[in-house]
Amino acid sequence: MTTILITGANRGIGLEFAKQYAAEGADVIACCREPAKAAGLKAIKGKVRVMALDVGDAASVAALKKELGDTPIDIVINNAGVSSPKAKDGAIDVDAWLAAFRVNSVAPALVAHALKPNLMKGKDKKLVTLTSQLGSIADDSGGFQPYSATKAAVNSLMHSLAKNWAKDGIVVGIFHPGWVQTDMGGSGAPVKVADSVKGLRARIAELDAAKSGTYRDFENRPLPW
Repeated sequence: MTTILITGANRGIGLEFAKQYAAEGADVIACCREPAKAAGLKAIKGKVRVMALDVGDAASVAALKKELGDTPIDIVINNAGVSSPKAKDGAIDVDAWLAAFRVNSVAPALVAHALKPNLMKGKDKKLVTLTSQLGSIADDSGGFQPYSATKAAVNSLMHSLAKNWAKDGIVVGIFHPGWVQTDMGGSGAPVKVADSVKGLRARIAELDAAKSGTYRDFENRPLPW
């Protein structure tokens, strides 16, 4: 039985991951900030364990690790993320910018390091982080700072982890889910949530040492750094 942990699992892409993996019979550990309000997760049929996690709070990550103990985890999916205020000429909201970096950049690395022992006990040993095409420096058209910067930062961190943890047998996926019809992406986005997750699951399934640390979208197209 495959065990999969998903952050930000109470809505959008995270919720769809939980639904699709549970439908296949996987053991799903669905993490969100307020489990009591996660009606969508509780309605899923299958083996879904809802656990509290605020990825931006180091104490919350530590508490999750303590509760999980030595539970083997095959796949960790860093899905939680936030949008951020657009940069305005001459006016930077420092607190808002730092909050975005905390959740989008630092938190995936924090979760990865906390759960590395669990991944080491798993069969697949796959660490997956959802990023964005907007994190591509080569493709940056401007206008989305600091969000683009938070995604460029997490791309770099995960690419580095792929190299550092290769000796441990852990493979790292860095995936852009597309412009998806979620609360963040908006109803006018061209990609349906179910289609994005179906593609992402295919990318996760084929993730191996040769693909570890590469930057790709849900349809397997390589993206420039």
